[in-house]
Amino acid sequence: MLLAPLILLALLNAWFDYRSADDVALQQDVRLLALVPLVADSVIGAGDPPLILLAPPVEEFVKERPGYAGYAIVDADGKVLHGEDWLGGLAPSGGEPEFHSEEHGGATWRIVRQRQPTMLGEVVIAVADGSDPRQQWARSILFKVLLPNLVLIAAAAFAVGWAVERALKPLLALKEAVERRSPRDLSAIDEESSPEEVRPLVHSLNRLFGLVNAQAESQRRFVADAAHQLRTPLAGLQAQVEAWAQAASAGVTLELPSEQVRKLRGATRRTSQLANQLLALSRADARGMHSQPTRRVDLKQLCENQLESHLDAATARRIDLGVEVAPVQVMGHEWLLRELLANLVDNAVKYAGQGGAVTIRCGRRGGLAFLEVEDDGPGVAAAELARILERFYRVQGTQGEGNGLGLAIAEEIARVHQSHLQLQPGADGRGLRVTLTLPG
Repeated sequence: MLLAPLILLALLNAWFDYRSADDVALQQDVRLLALVPLVADSVIGAGDPPLILLAPPVEEFVKERPGYAGYAIVDADGKVLHGEDWLGGLAPSGGEPEFHSEEHGGATWRIVRQRQPTMLGEVVIAVADGSDPRQQWARSILFKVLLPNLVLIAAAAFAVGWAVERALKPLLALKEAVERRSPRDLSAIDEESSPEEVRPLVHSLNRLFGLVNAQAESQRRFVADAAHQLRTPLAGLQAQVEAWAQAASAGVTLELPSEQVRKLRGATRRTSQLANQLLALSRADARGMHSQPTRRVDLKQLCENQLESHLDAATARRIDLGVEVAPVQVMGHEWLLRELLANLVDNAVKYAGQGGAVTIRCGRRGGLAFLEVEDDGPGVAAAELARILERFYRVQGTQGEGNGLGLAIAEEIARVHQSHLQLQPGADGRGLRVTLTLPG
């Protein structure tokens, strides 16, 4: 990229040099033409040869270019009366001067011929100059133009190569440092020890390392949580099914009591719910959602949809499930907010107790949009409030089925939306009120 302009400049320089030589050549023609009448005036007497007294400009012209300047006085028949014999030749057809170039003695001569009146009568005056600037340019172009430019280009190539190698050395060092790393080593690169020119690149690499590390950590946590929680119910199911399989292999007719069937159904449902919640927790991990685009979400419609989805479960437990909603929209991930609200309503319906009440709310409060679910169940002790958002944590003595993941998933979704869940006692100090505030 740098050498190509240099080569172009060298060619441009050669062209300008040639144009300069061409201008000098035109001036040379003008000077030669000015000498023609002076040579004619130098004839001061007839004879054989004629008597000649060179005019000072003609004498100076000859002395300045020894071996490369000449003149001739030629009669009408082409005979040289005085001067250089090789300049003899046919006379010009008219009175106008004639210019041409001619090779002689290994040089290119610029020659002008013109008819002039003298004491000898009308003769042809020829003046020749062997120092043609264009010819000199052709002889010296290699040394004066091409050679210096070639040396300049070679020096520039060396300098550019050295400068680029020196400038890229920090990048090469950074490349080697990254290549030497273990695939598990996602720690940040020290930006302060990096050259200032590559710090933006190091900063971007550190950001990428952080995202990849967060995603890897999330996957490790998910695998550990899934293995820990699925091991017990799956082991119970497998043991029960193995016992039935052995009995069937022994030819024993299986008679399953209704209580065992209900337990098996309950265990299967818990396992299925746990698997679904673990998958939801993995998808809702706050560290993996920052790059996903957000959209406008209608919270009022979200609340009304959850009312319809949980109405049957609430009716079966004689729970009064209602909504208090106002039109409000926020920027967020609709499917995540739907998952959050579903978990909050599901928890409230489970723990509100027979004949209780659960209220779903949304609107604006203090300039911020909010989602809220409140129940009038037994509530949570103040000492437990800080821990119920932890994964797999269940309040001691809690009745009913559950895995301790519902509120943890909701809190993870709240982090995705740059917020967190607020836990407070419900109305009159009864039950639990869970609130999520969001920028509208």
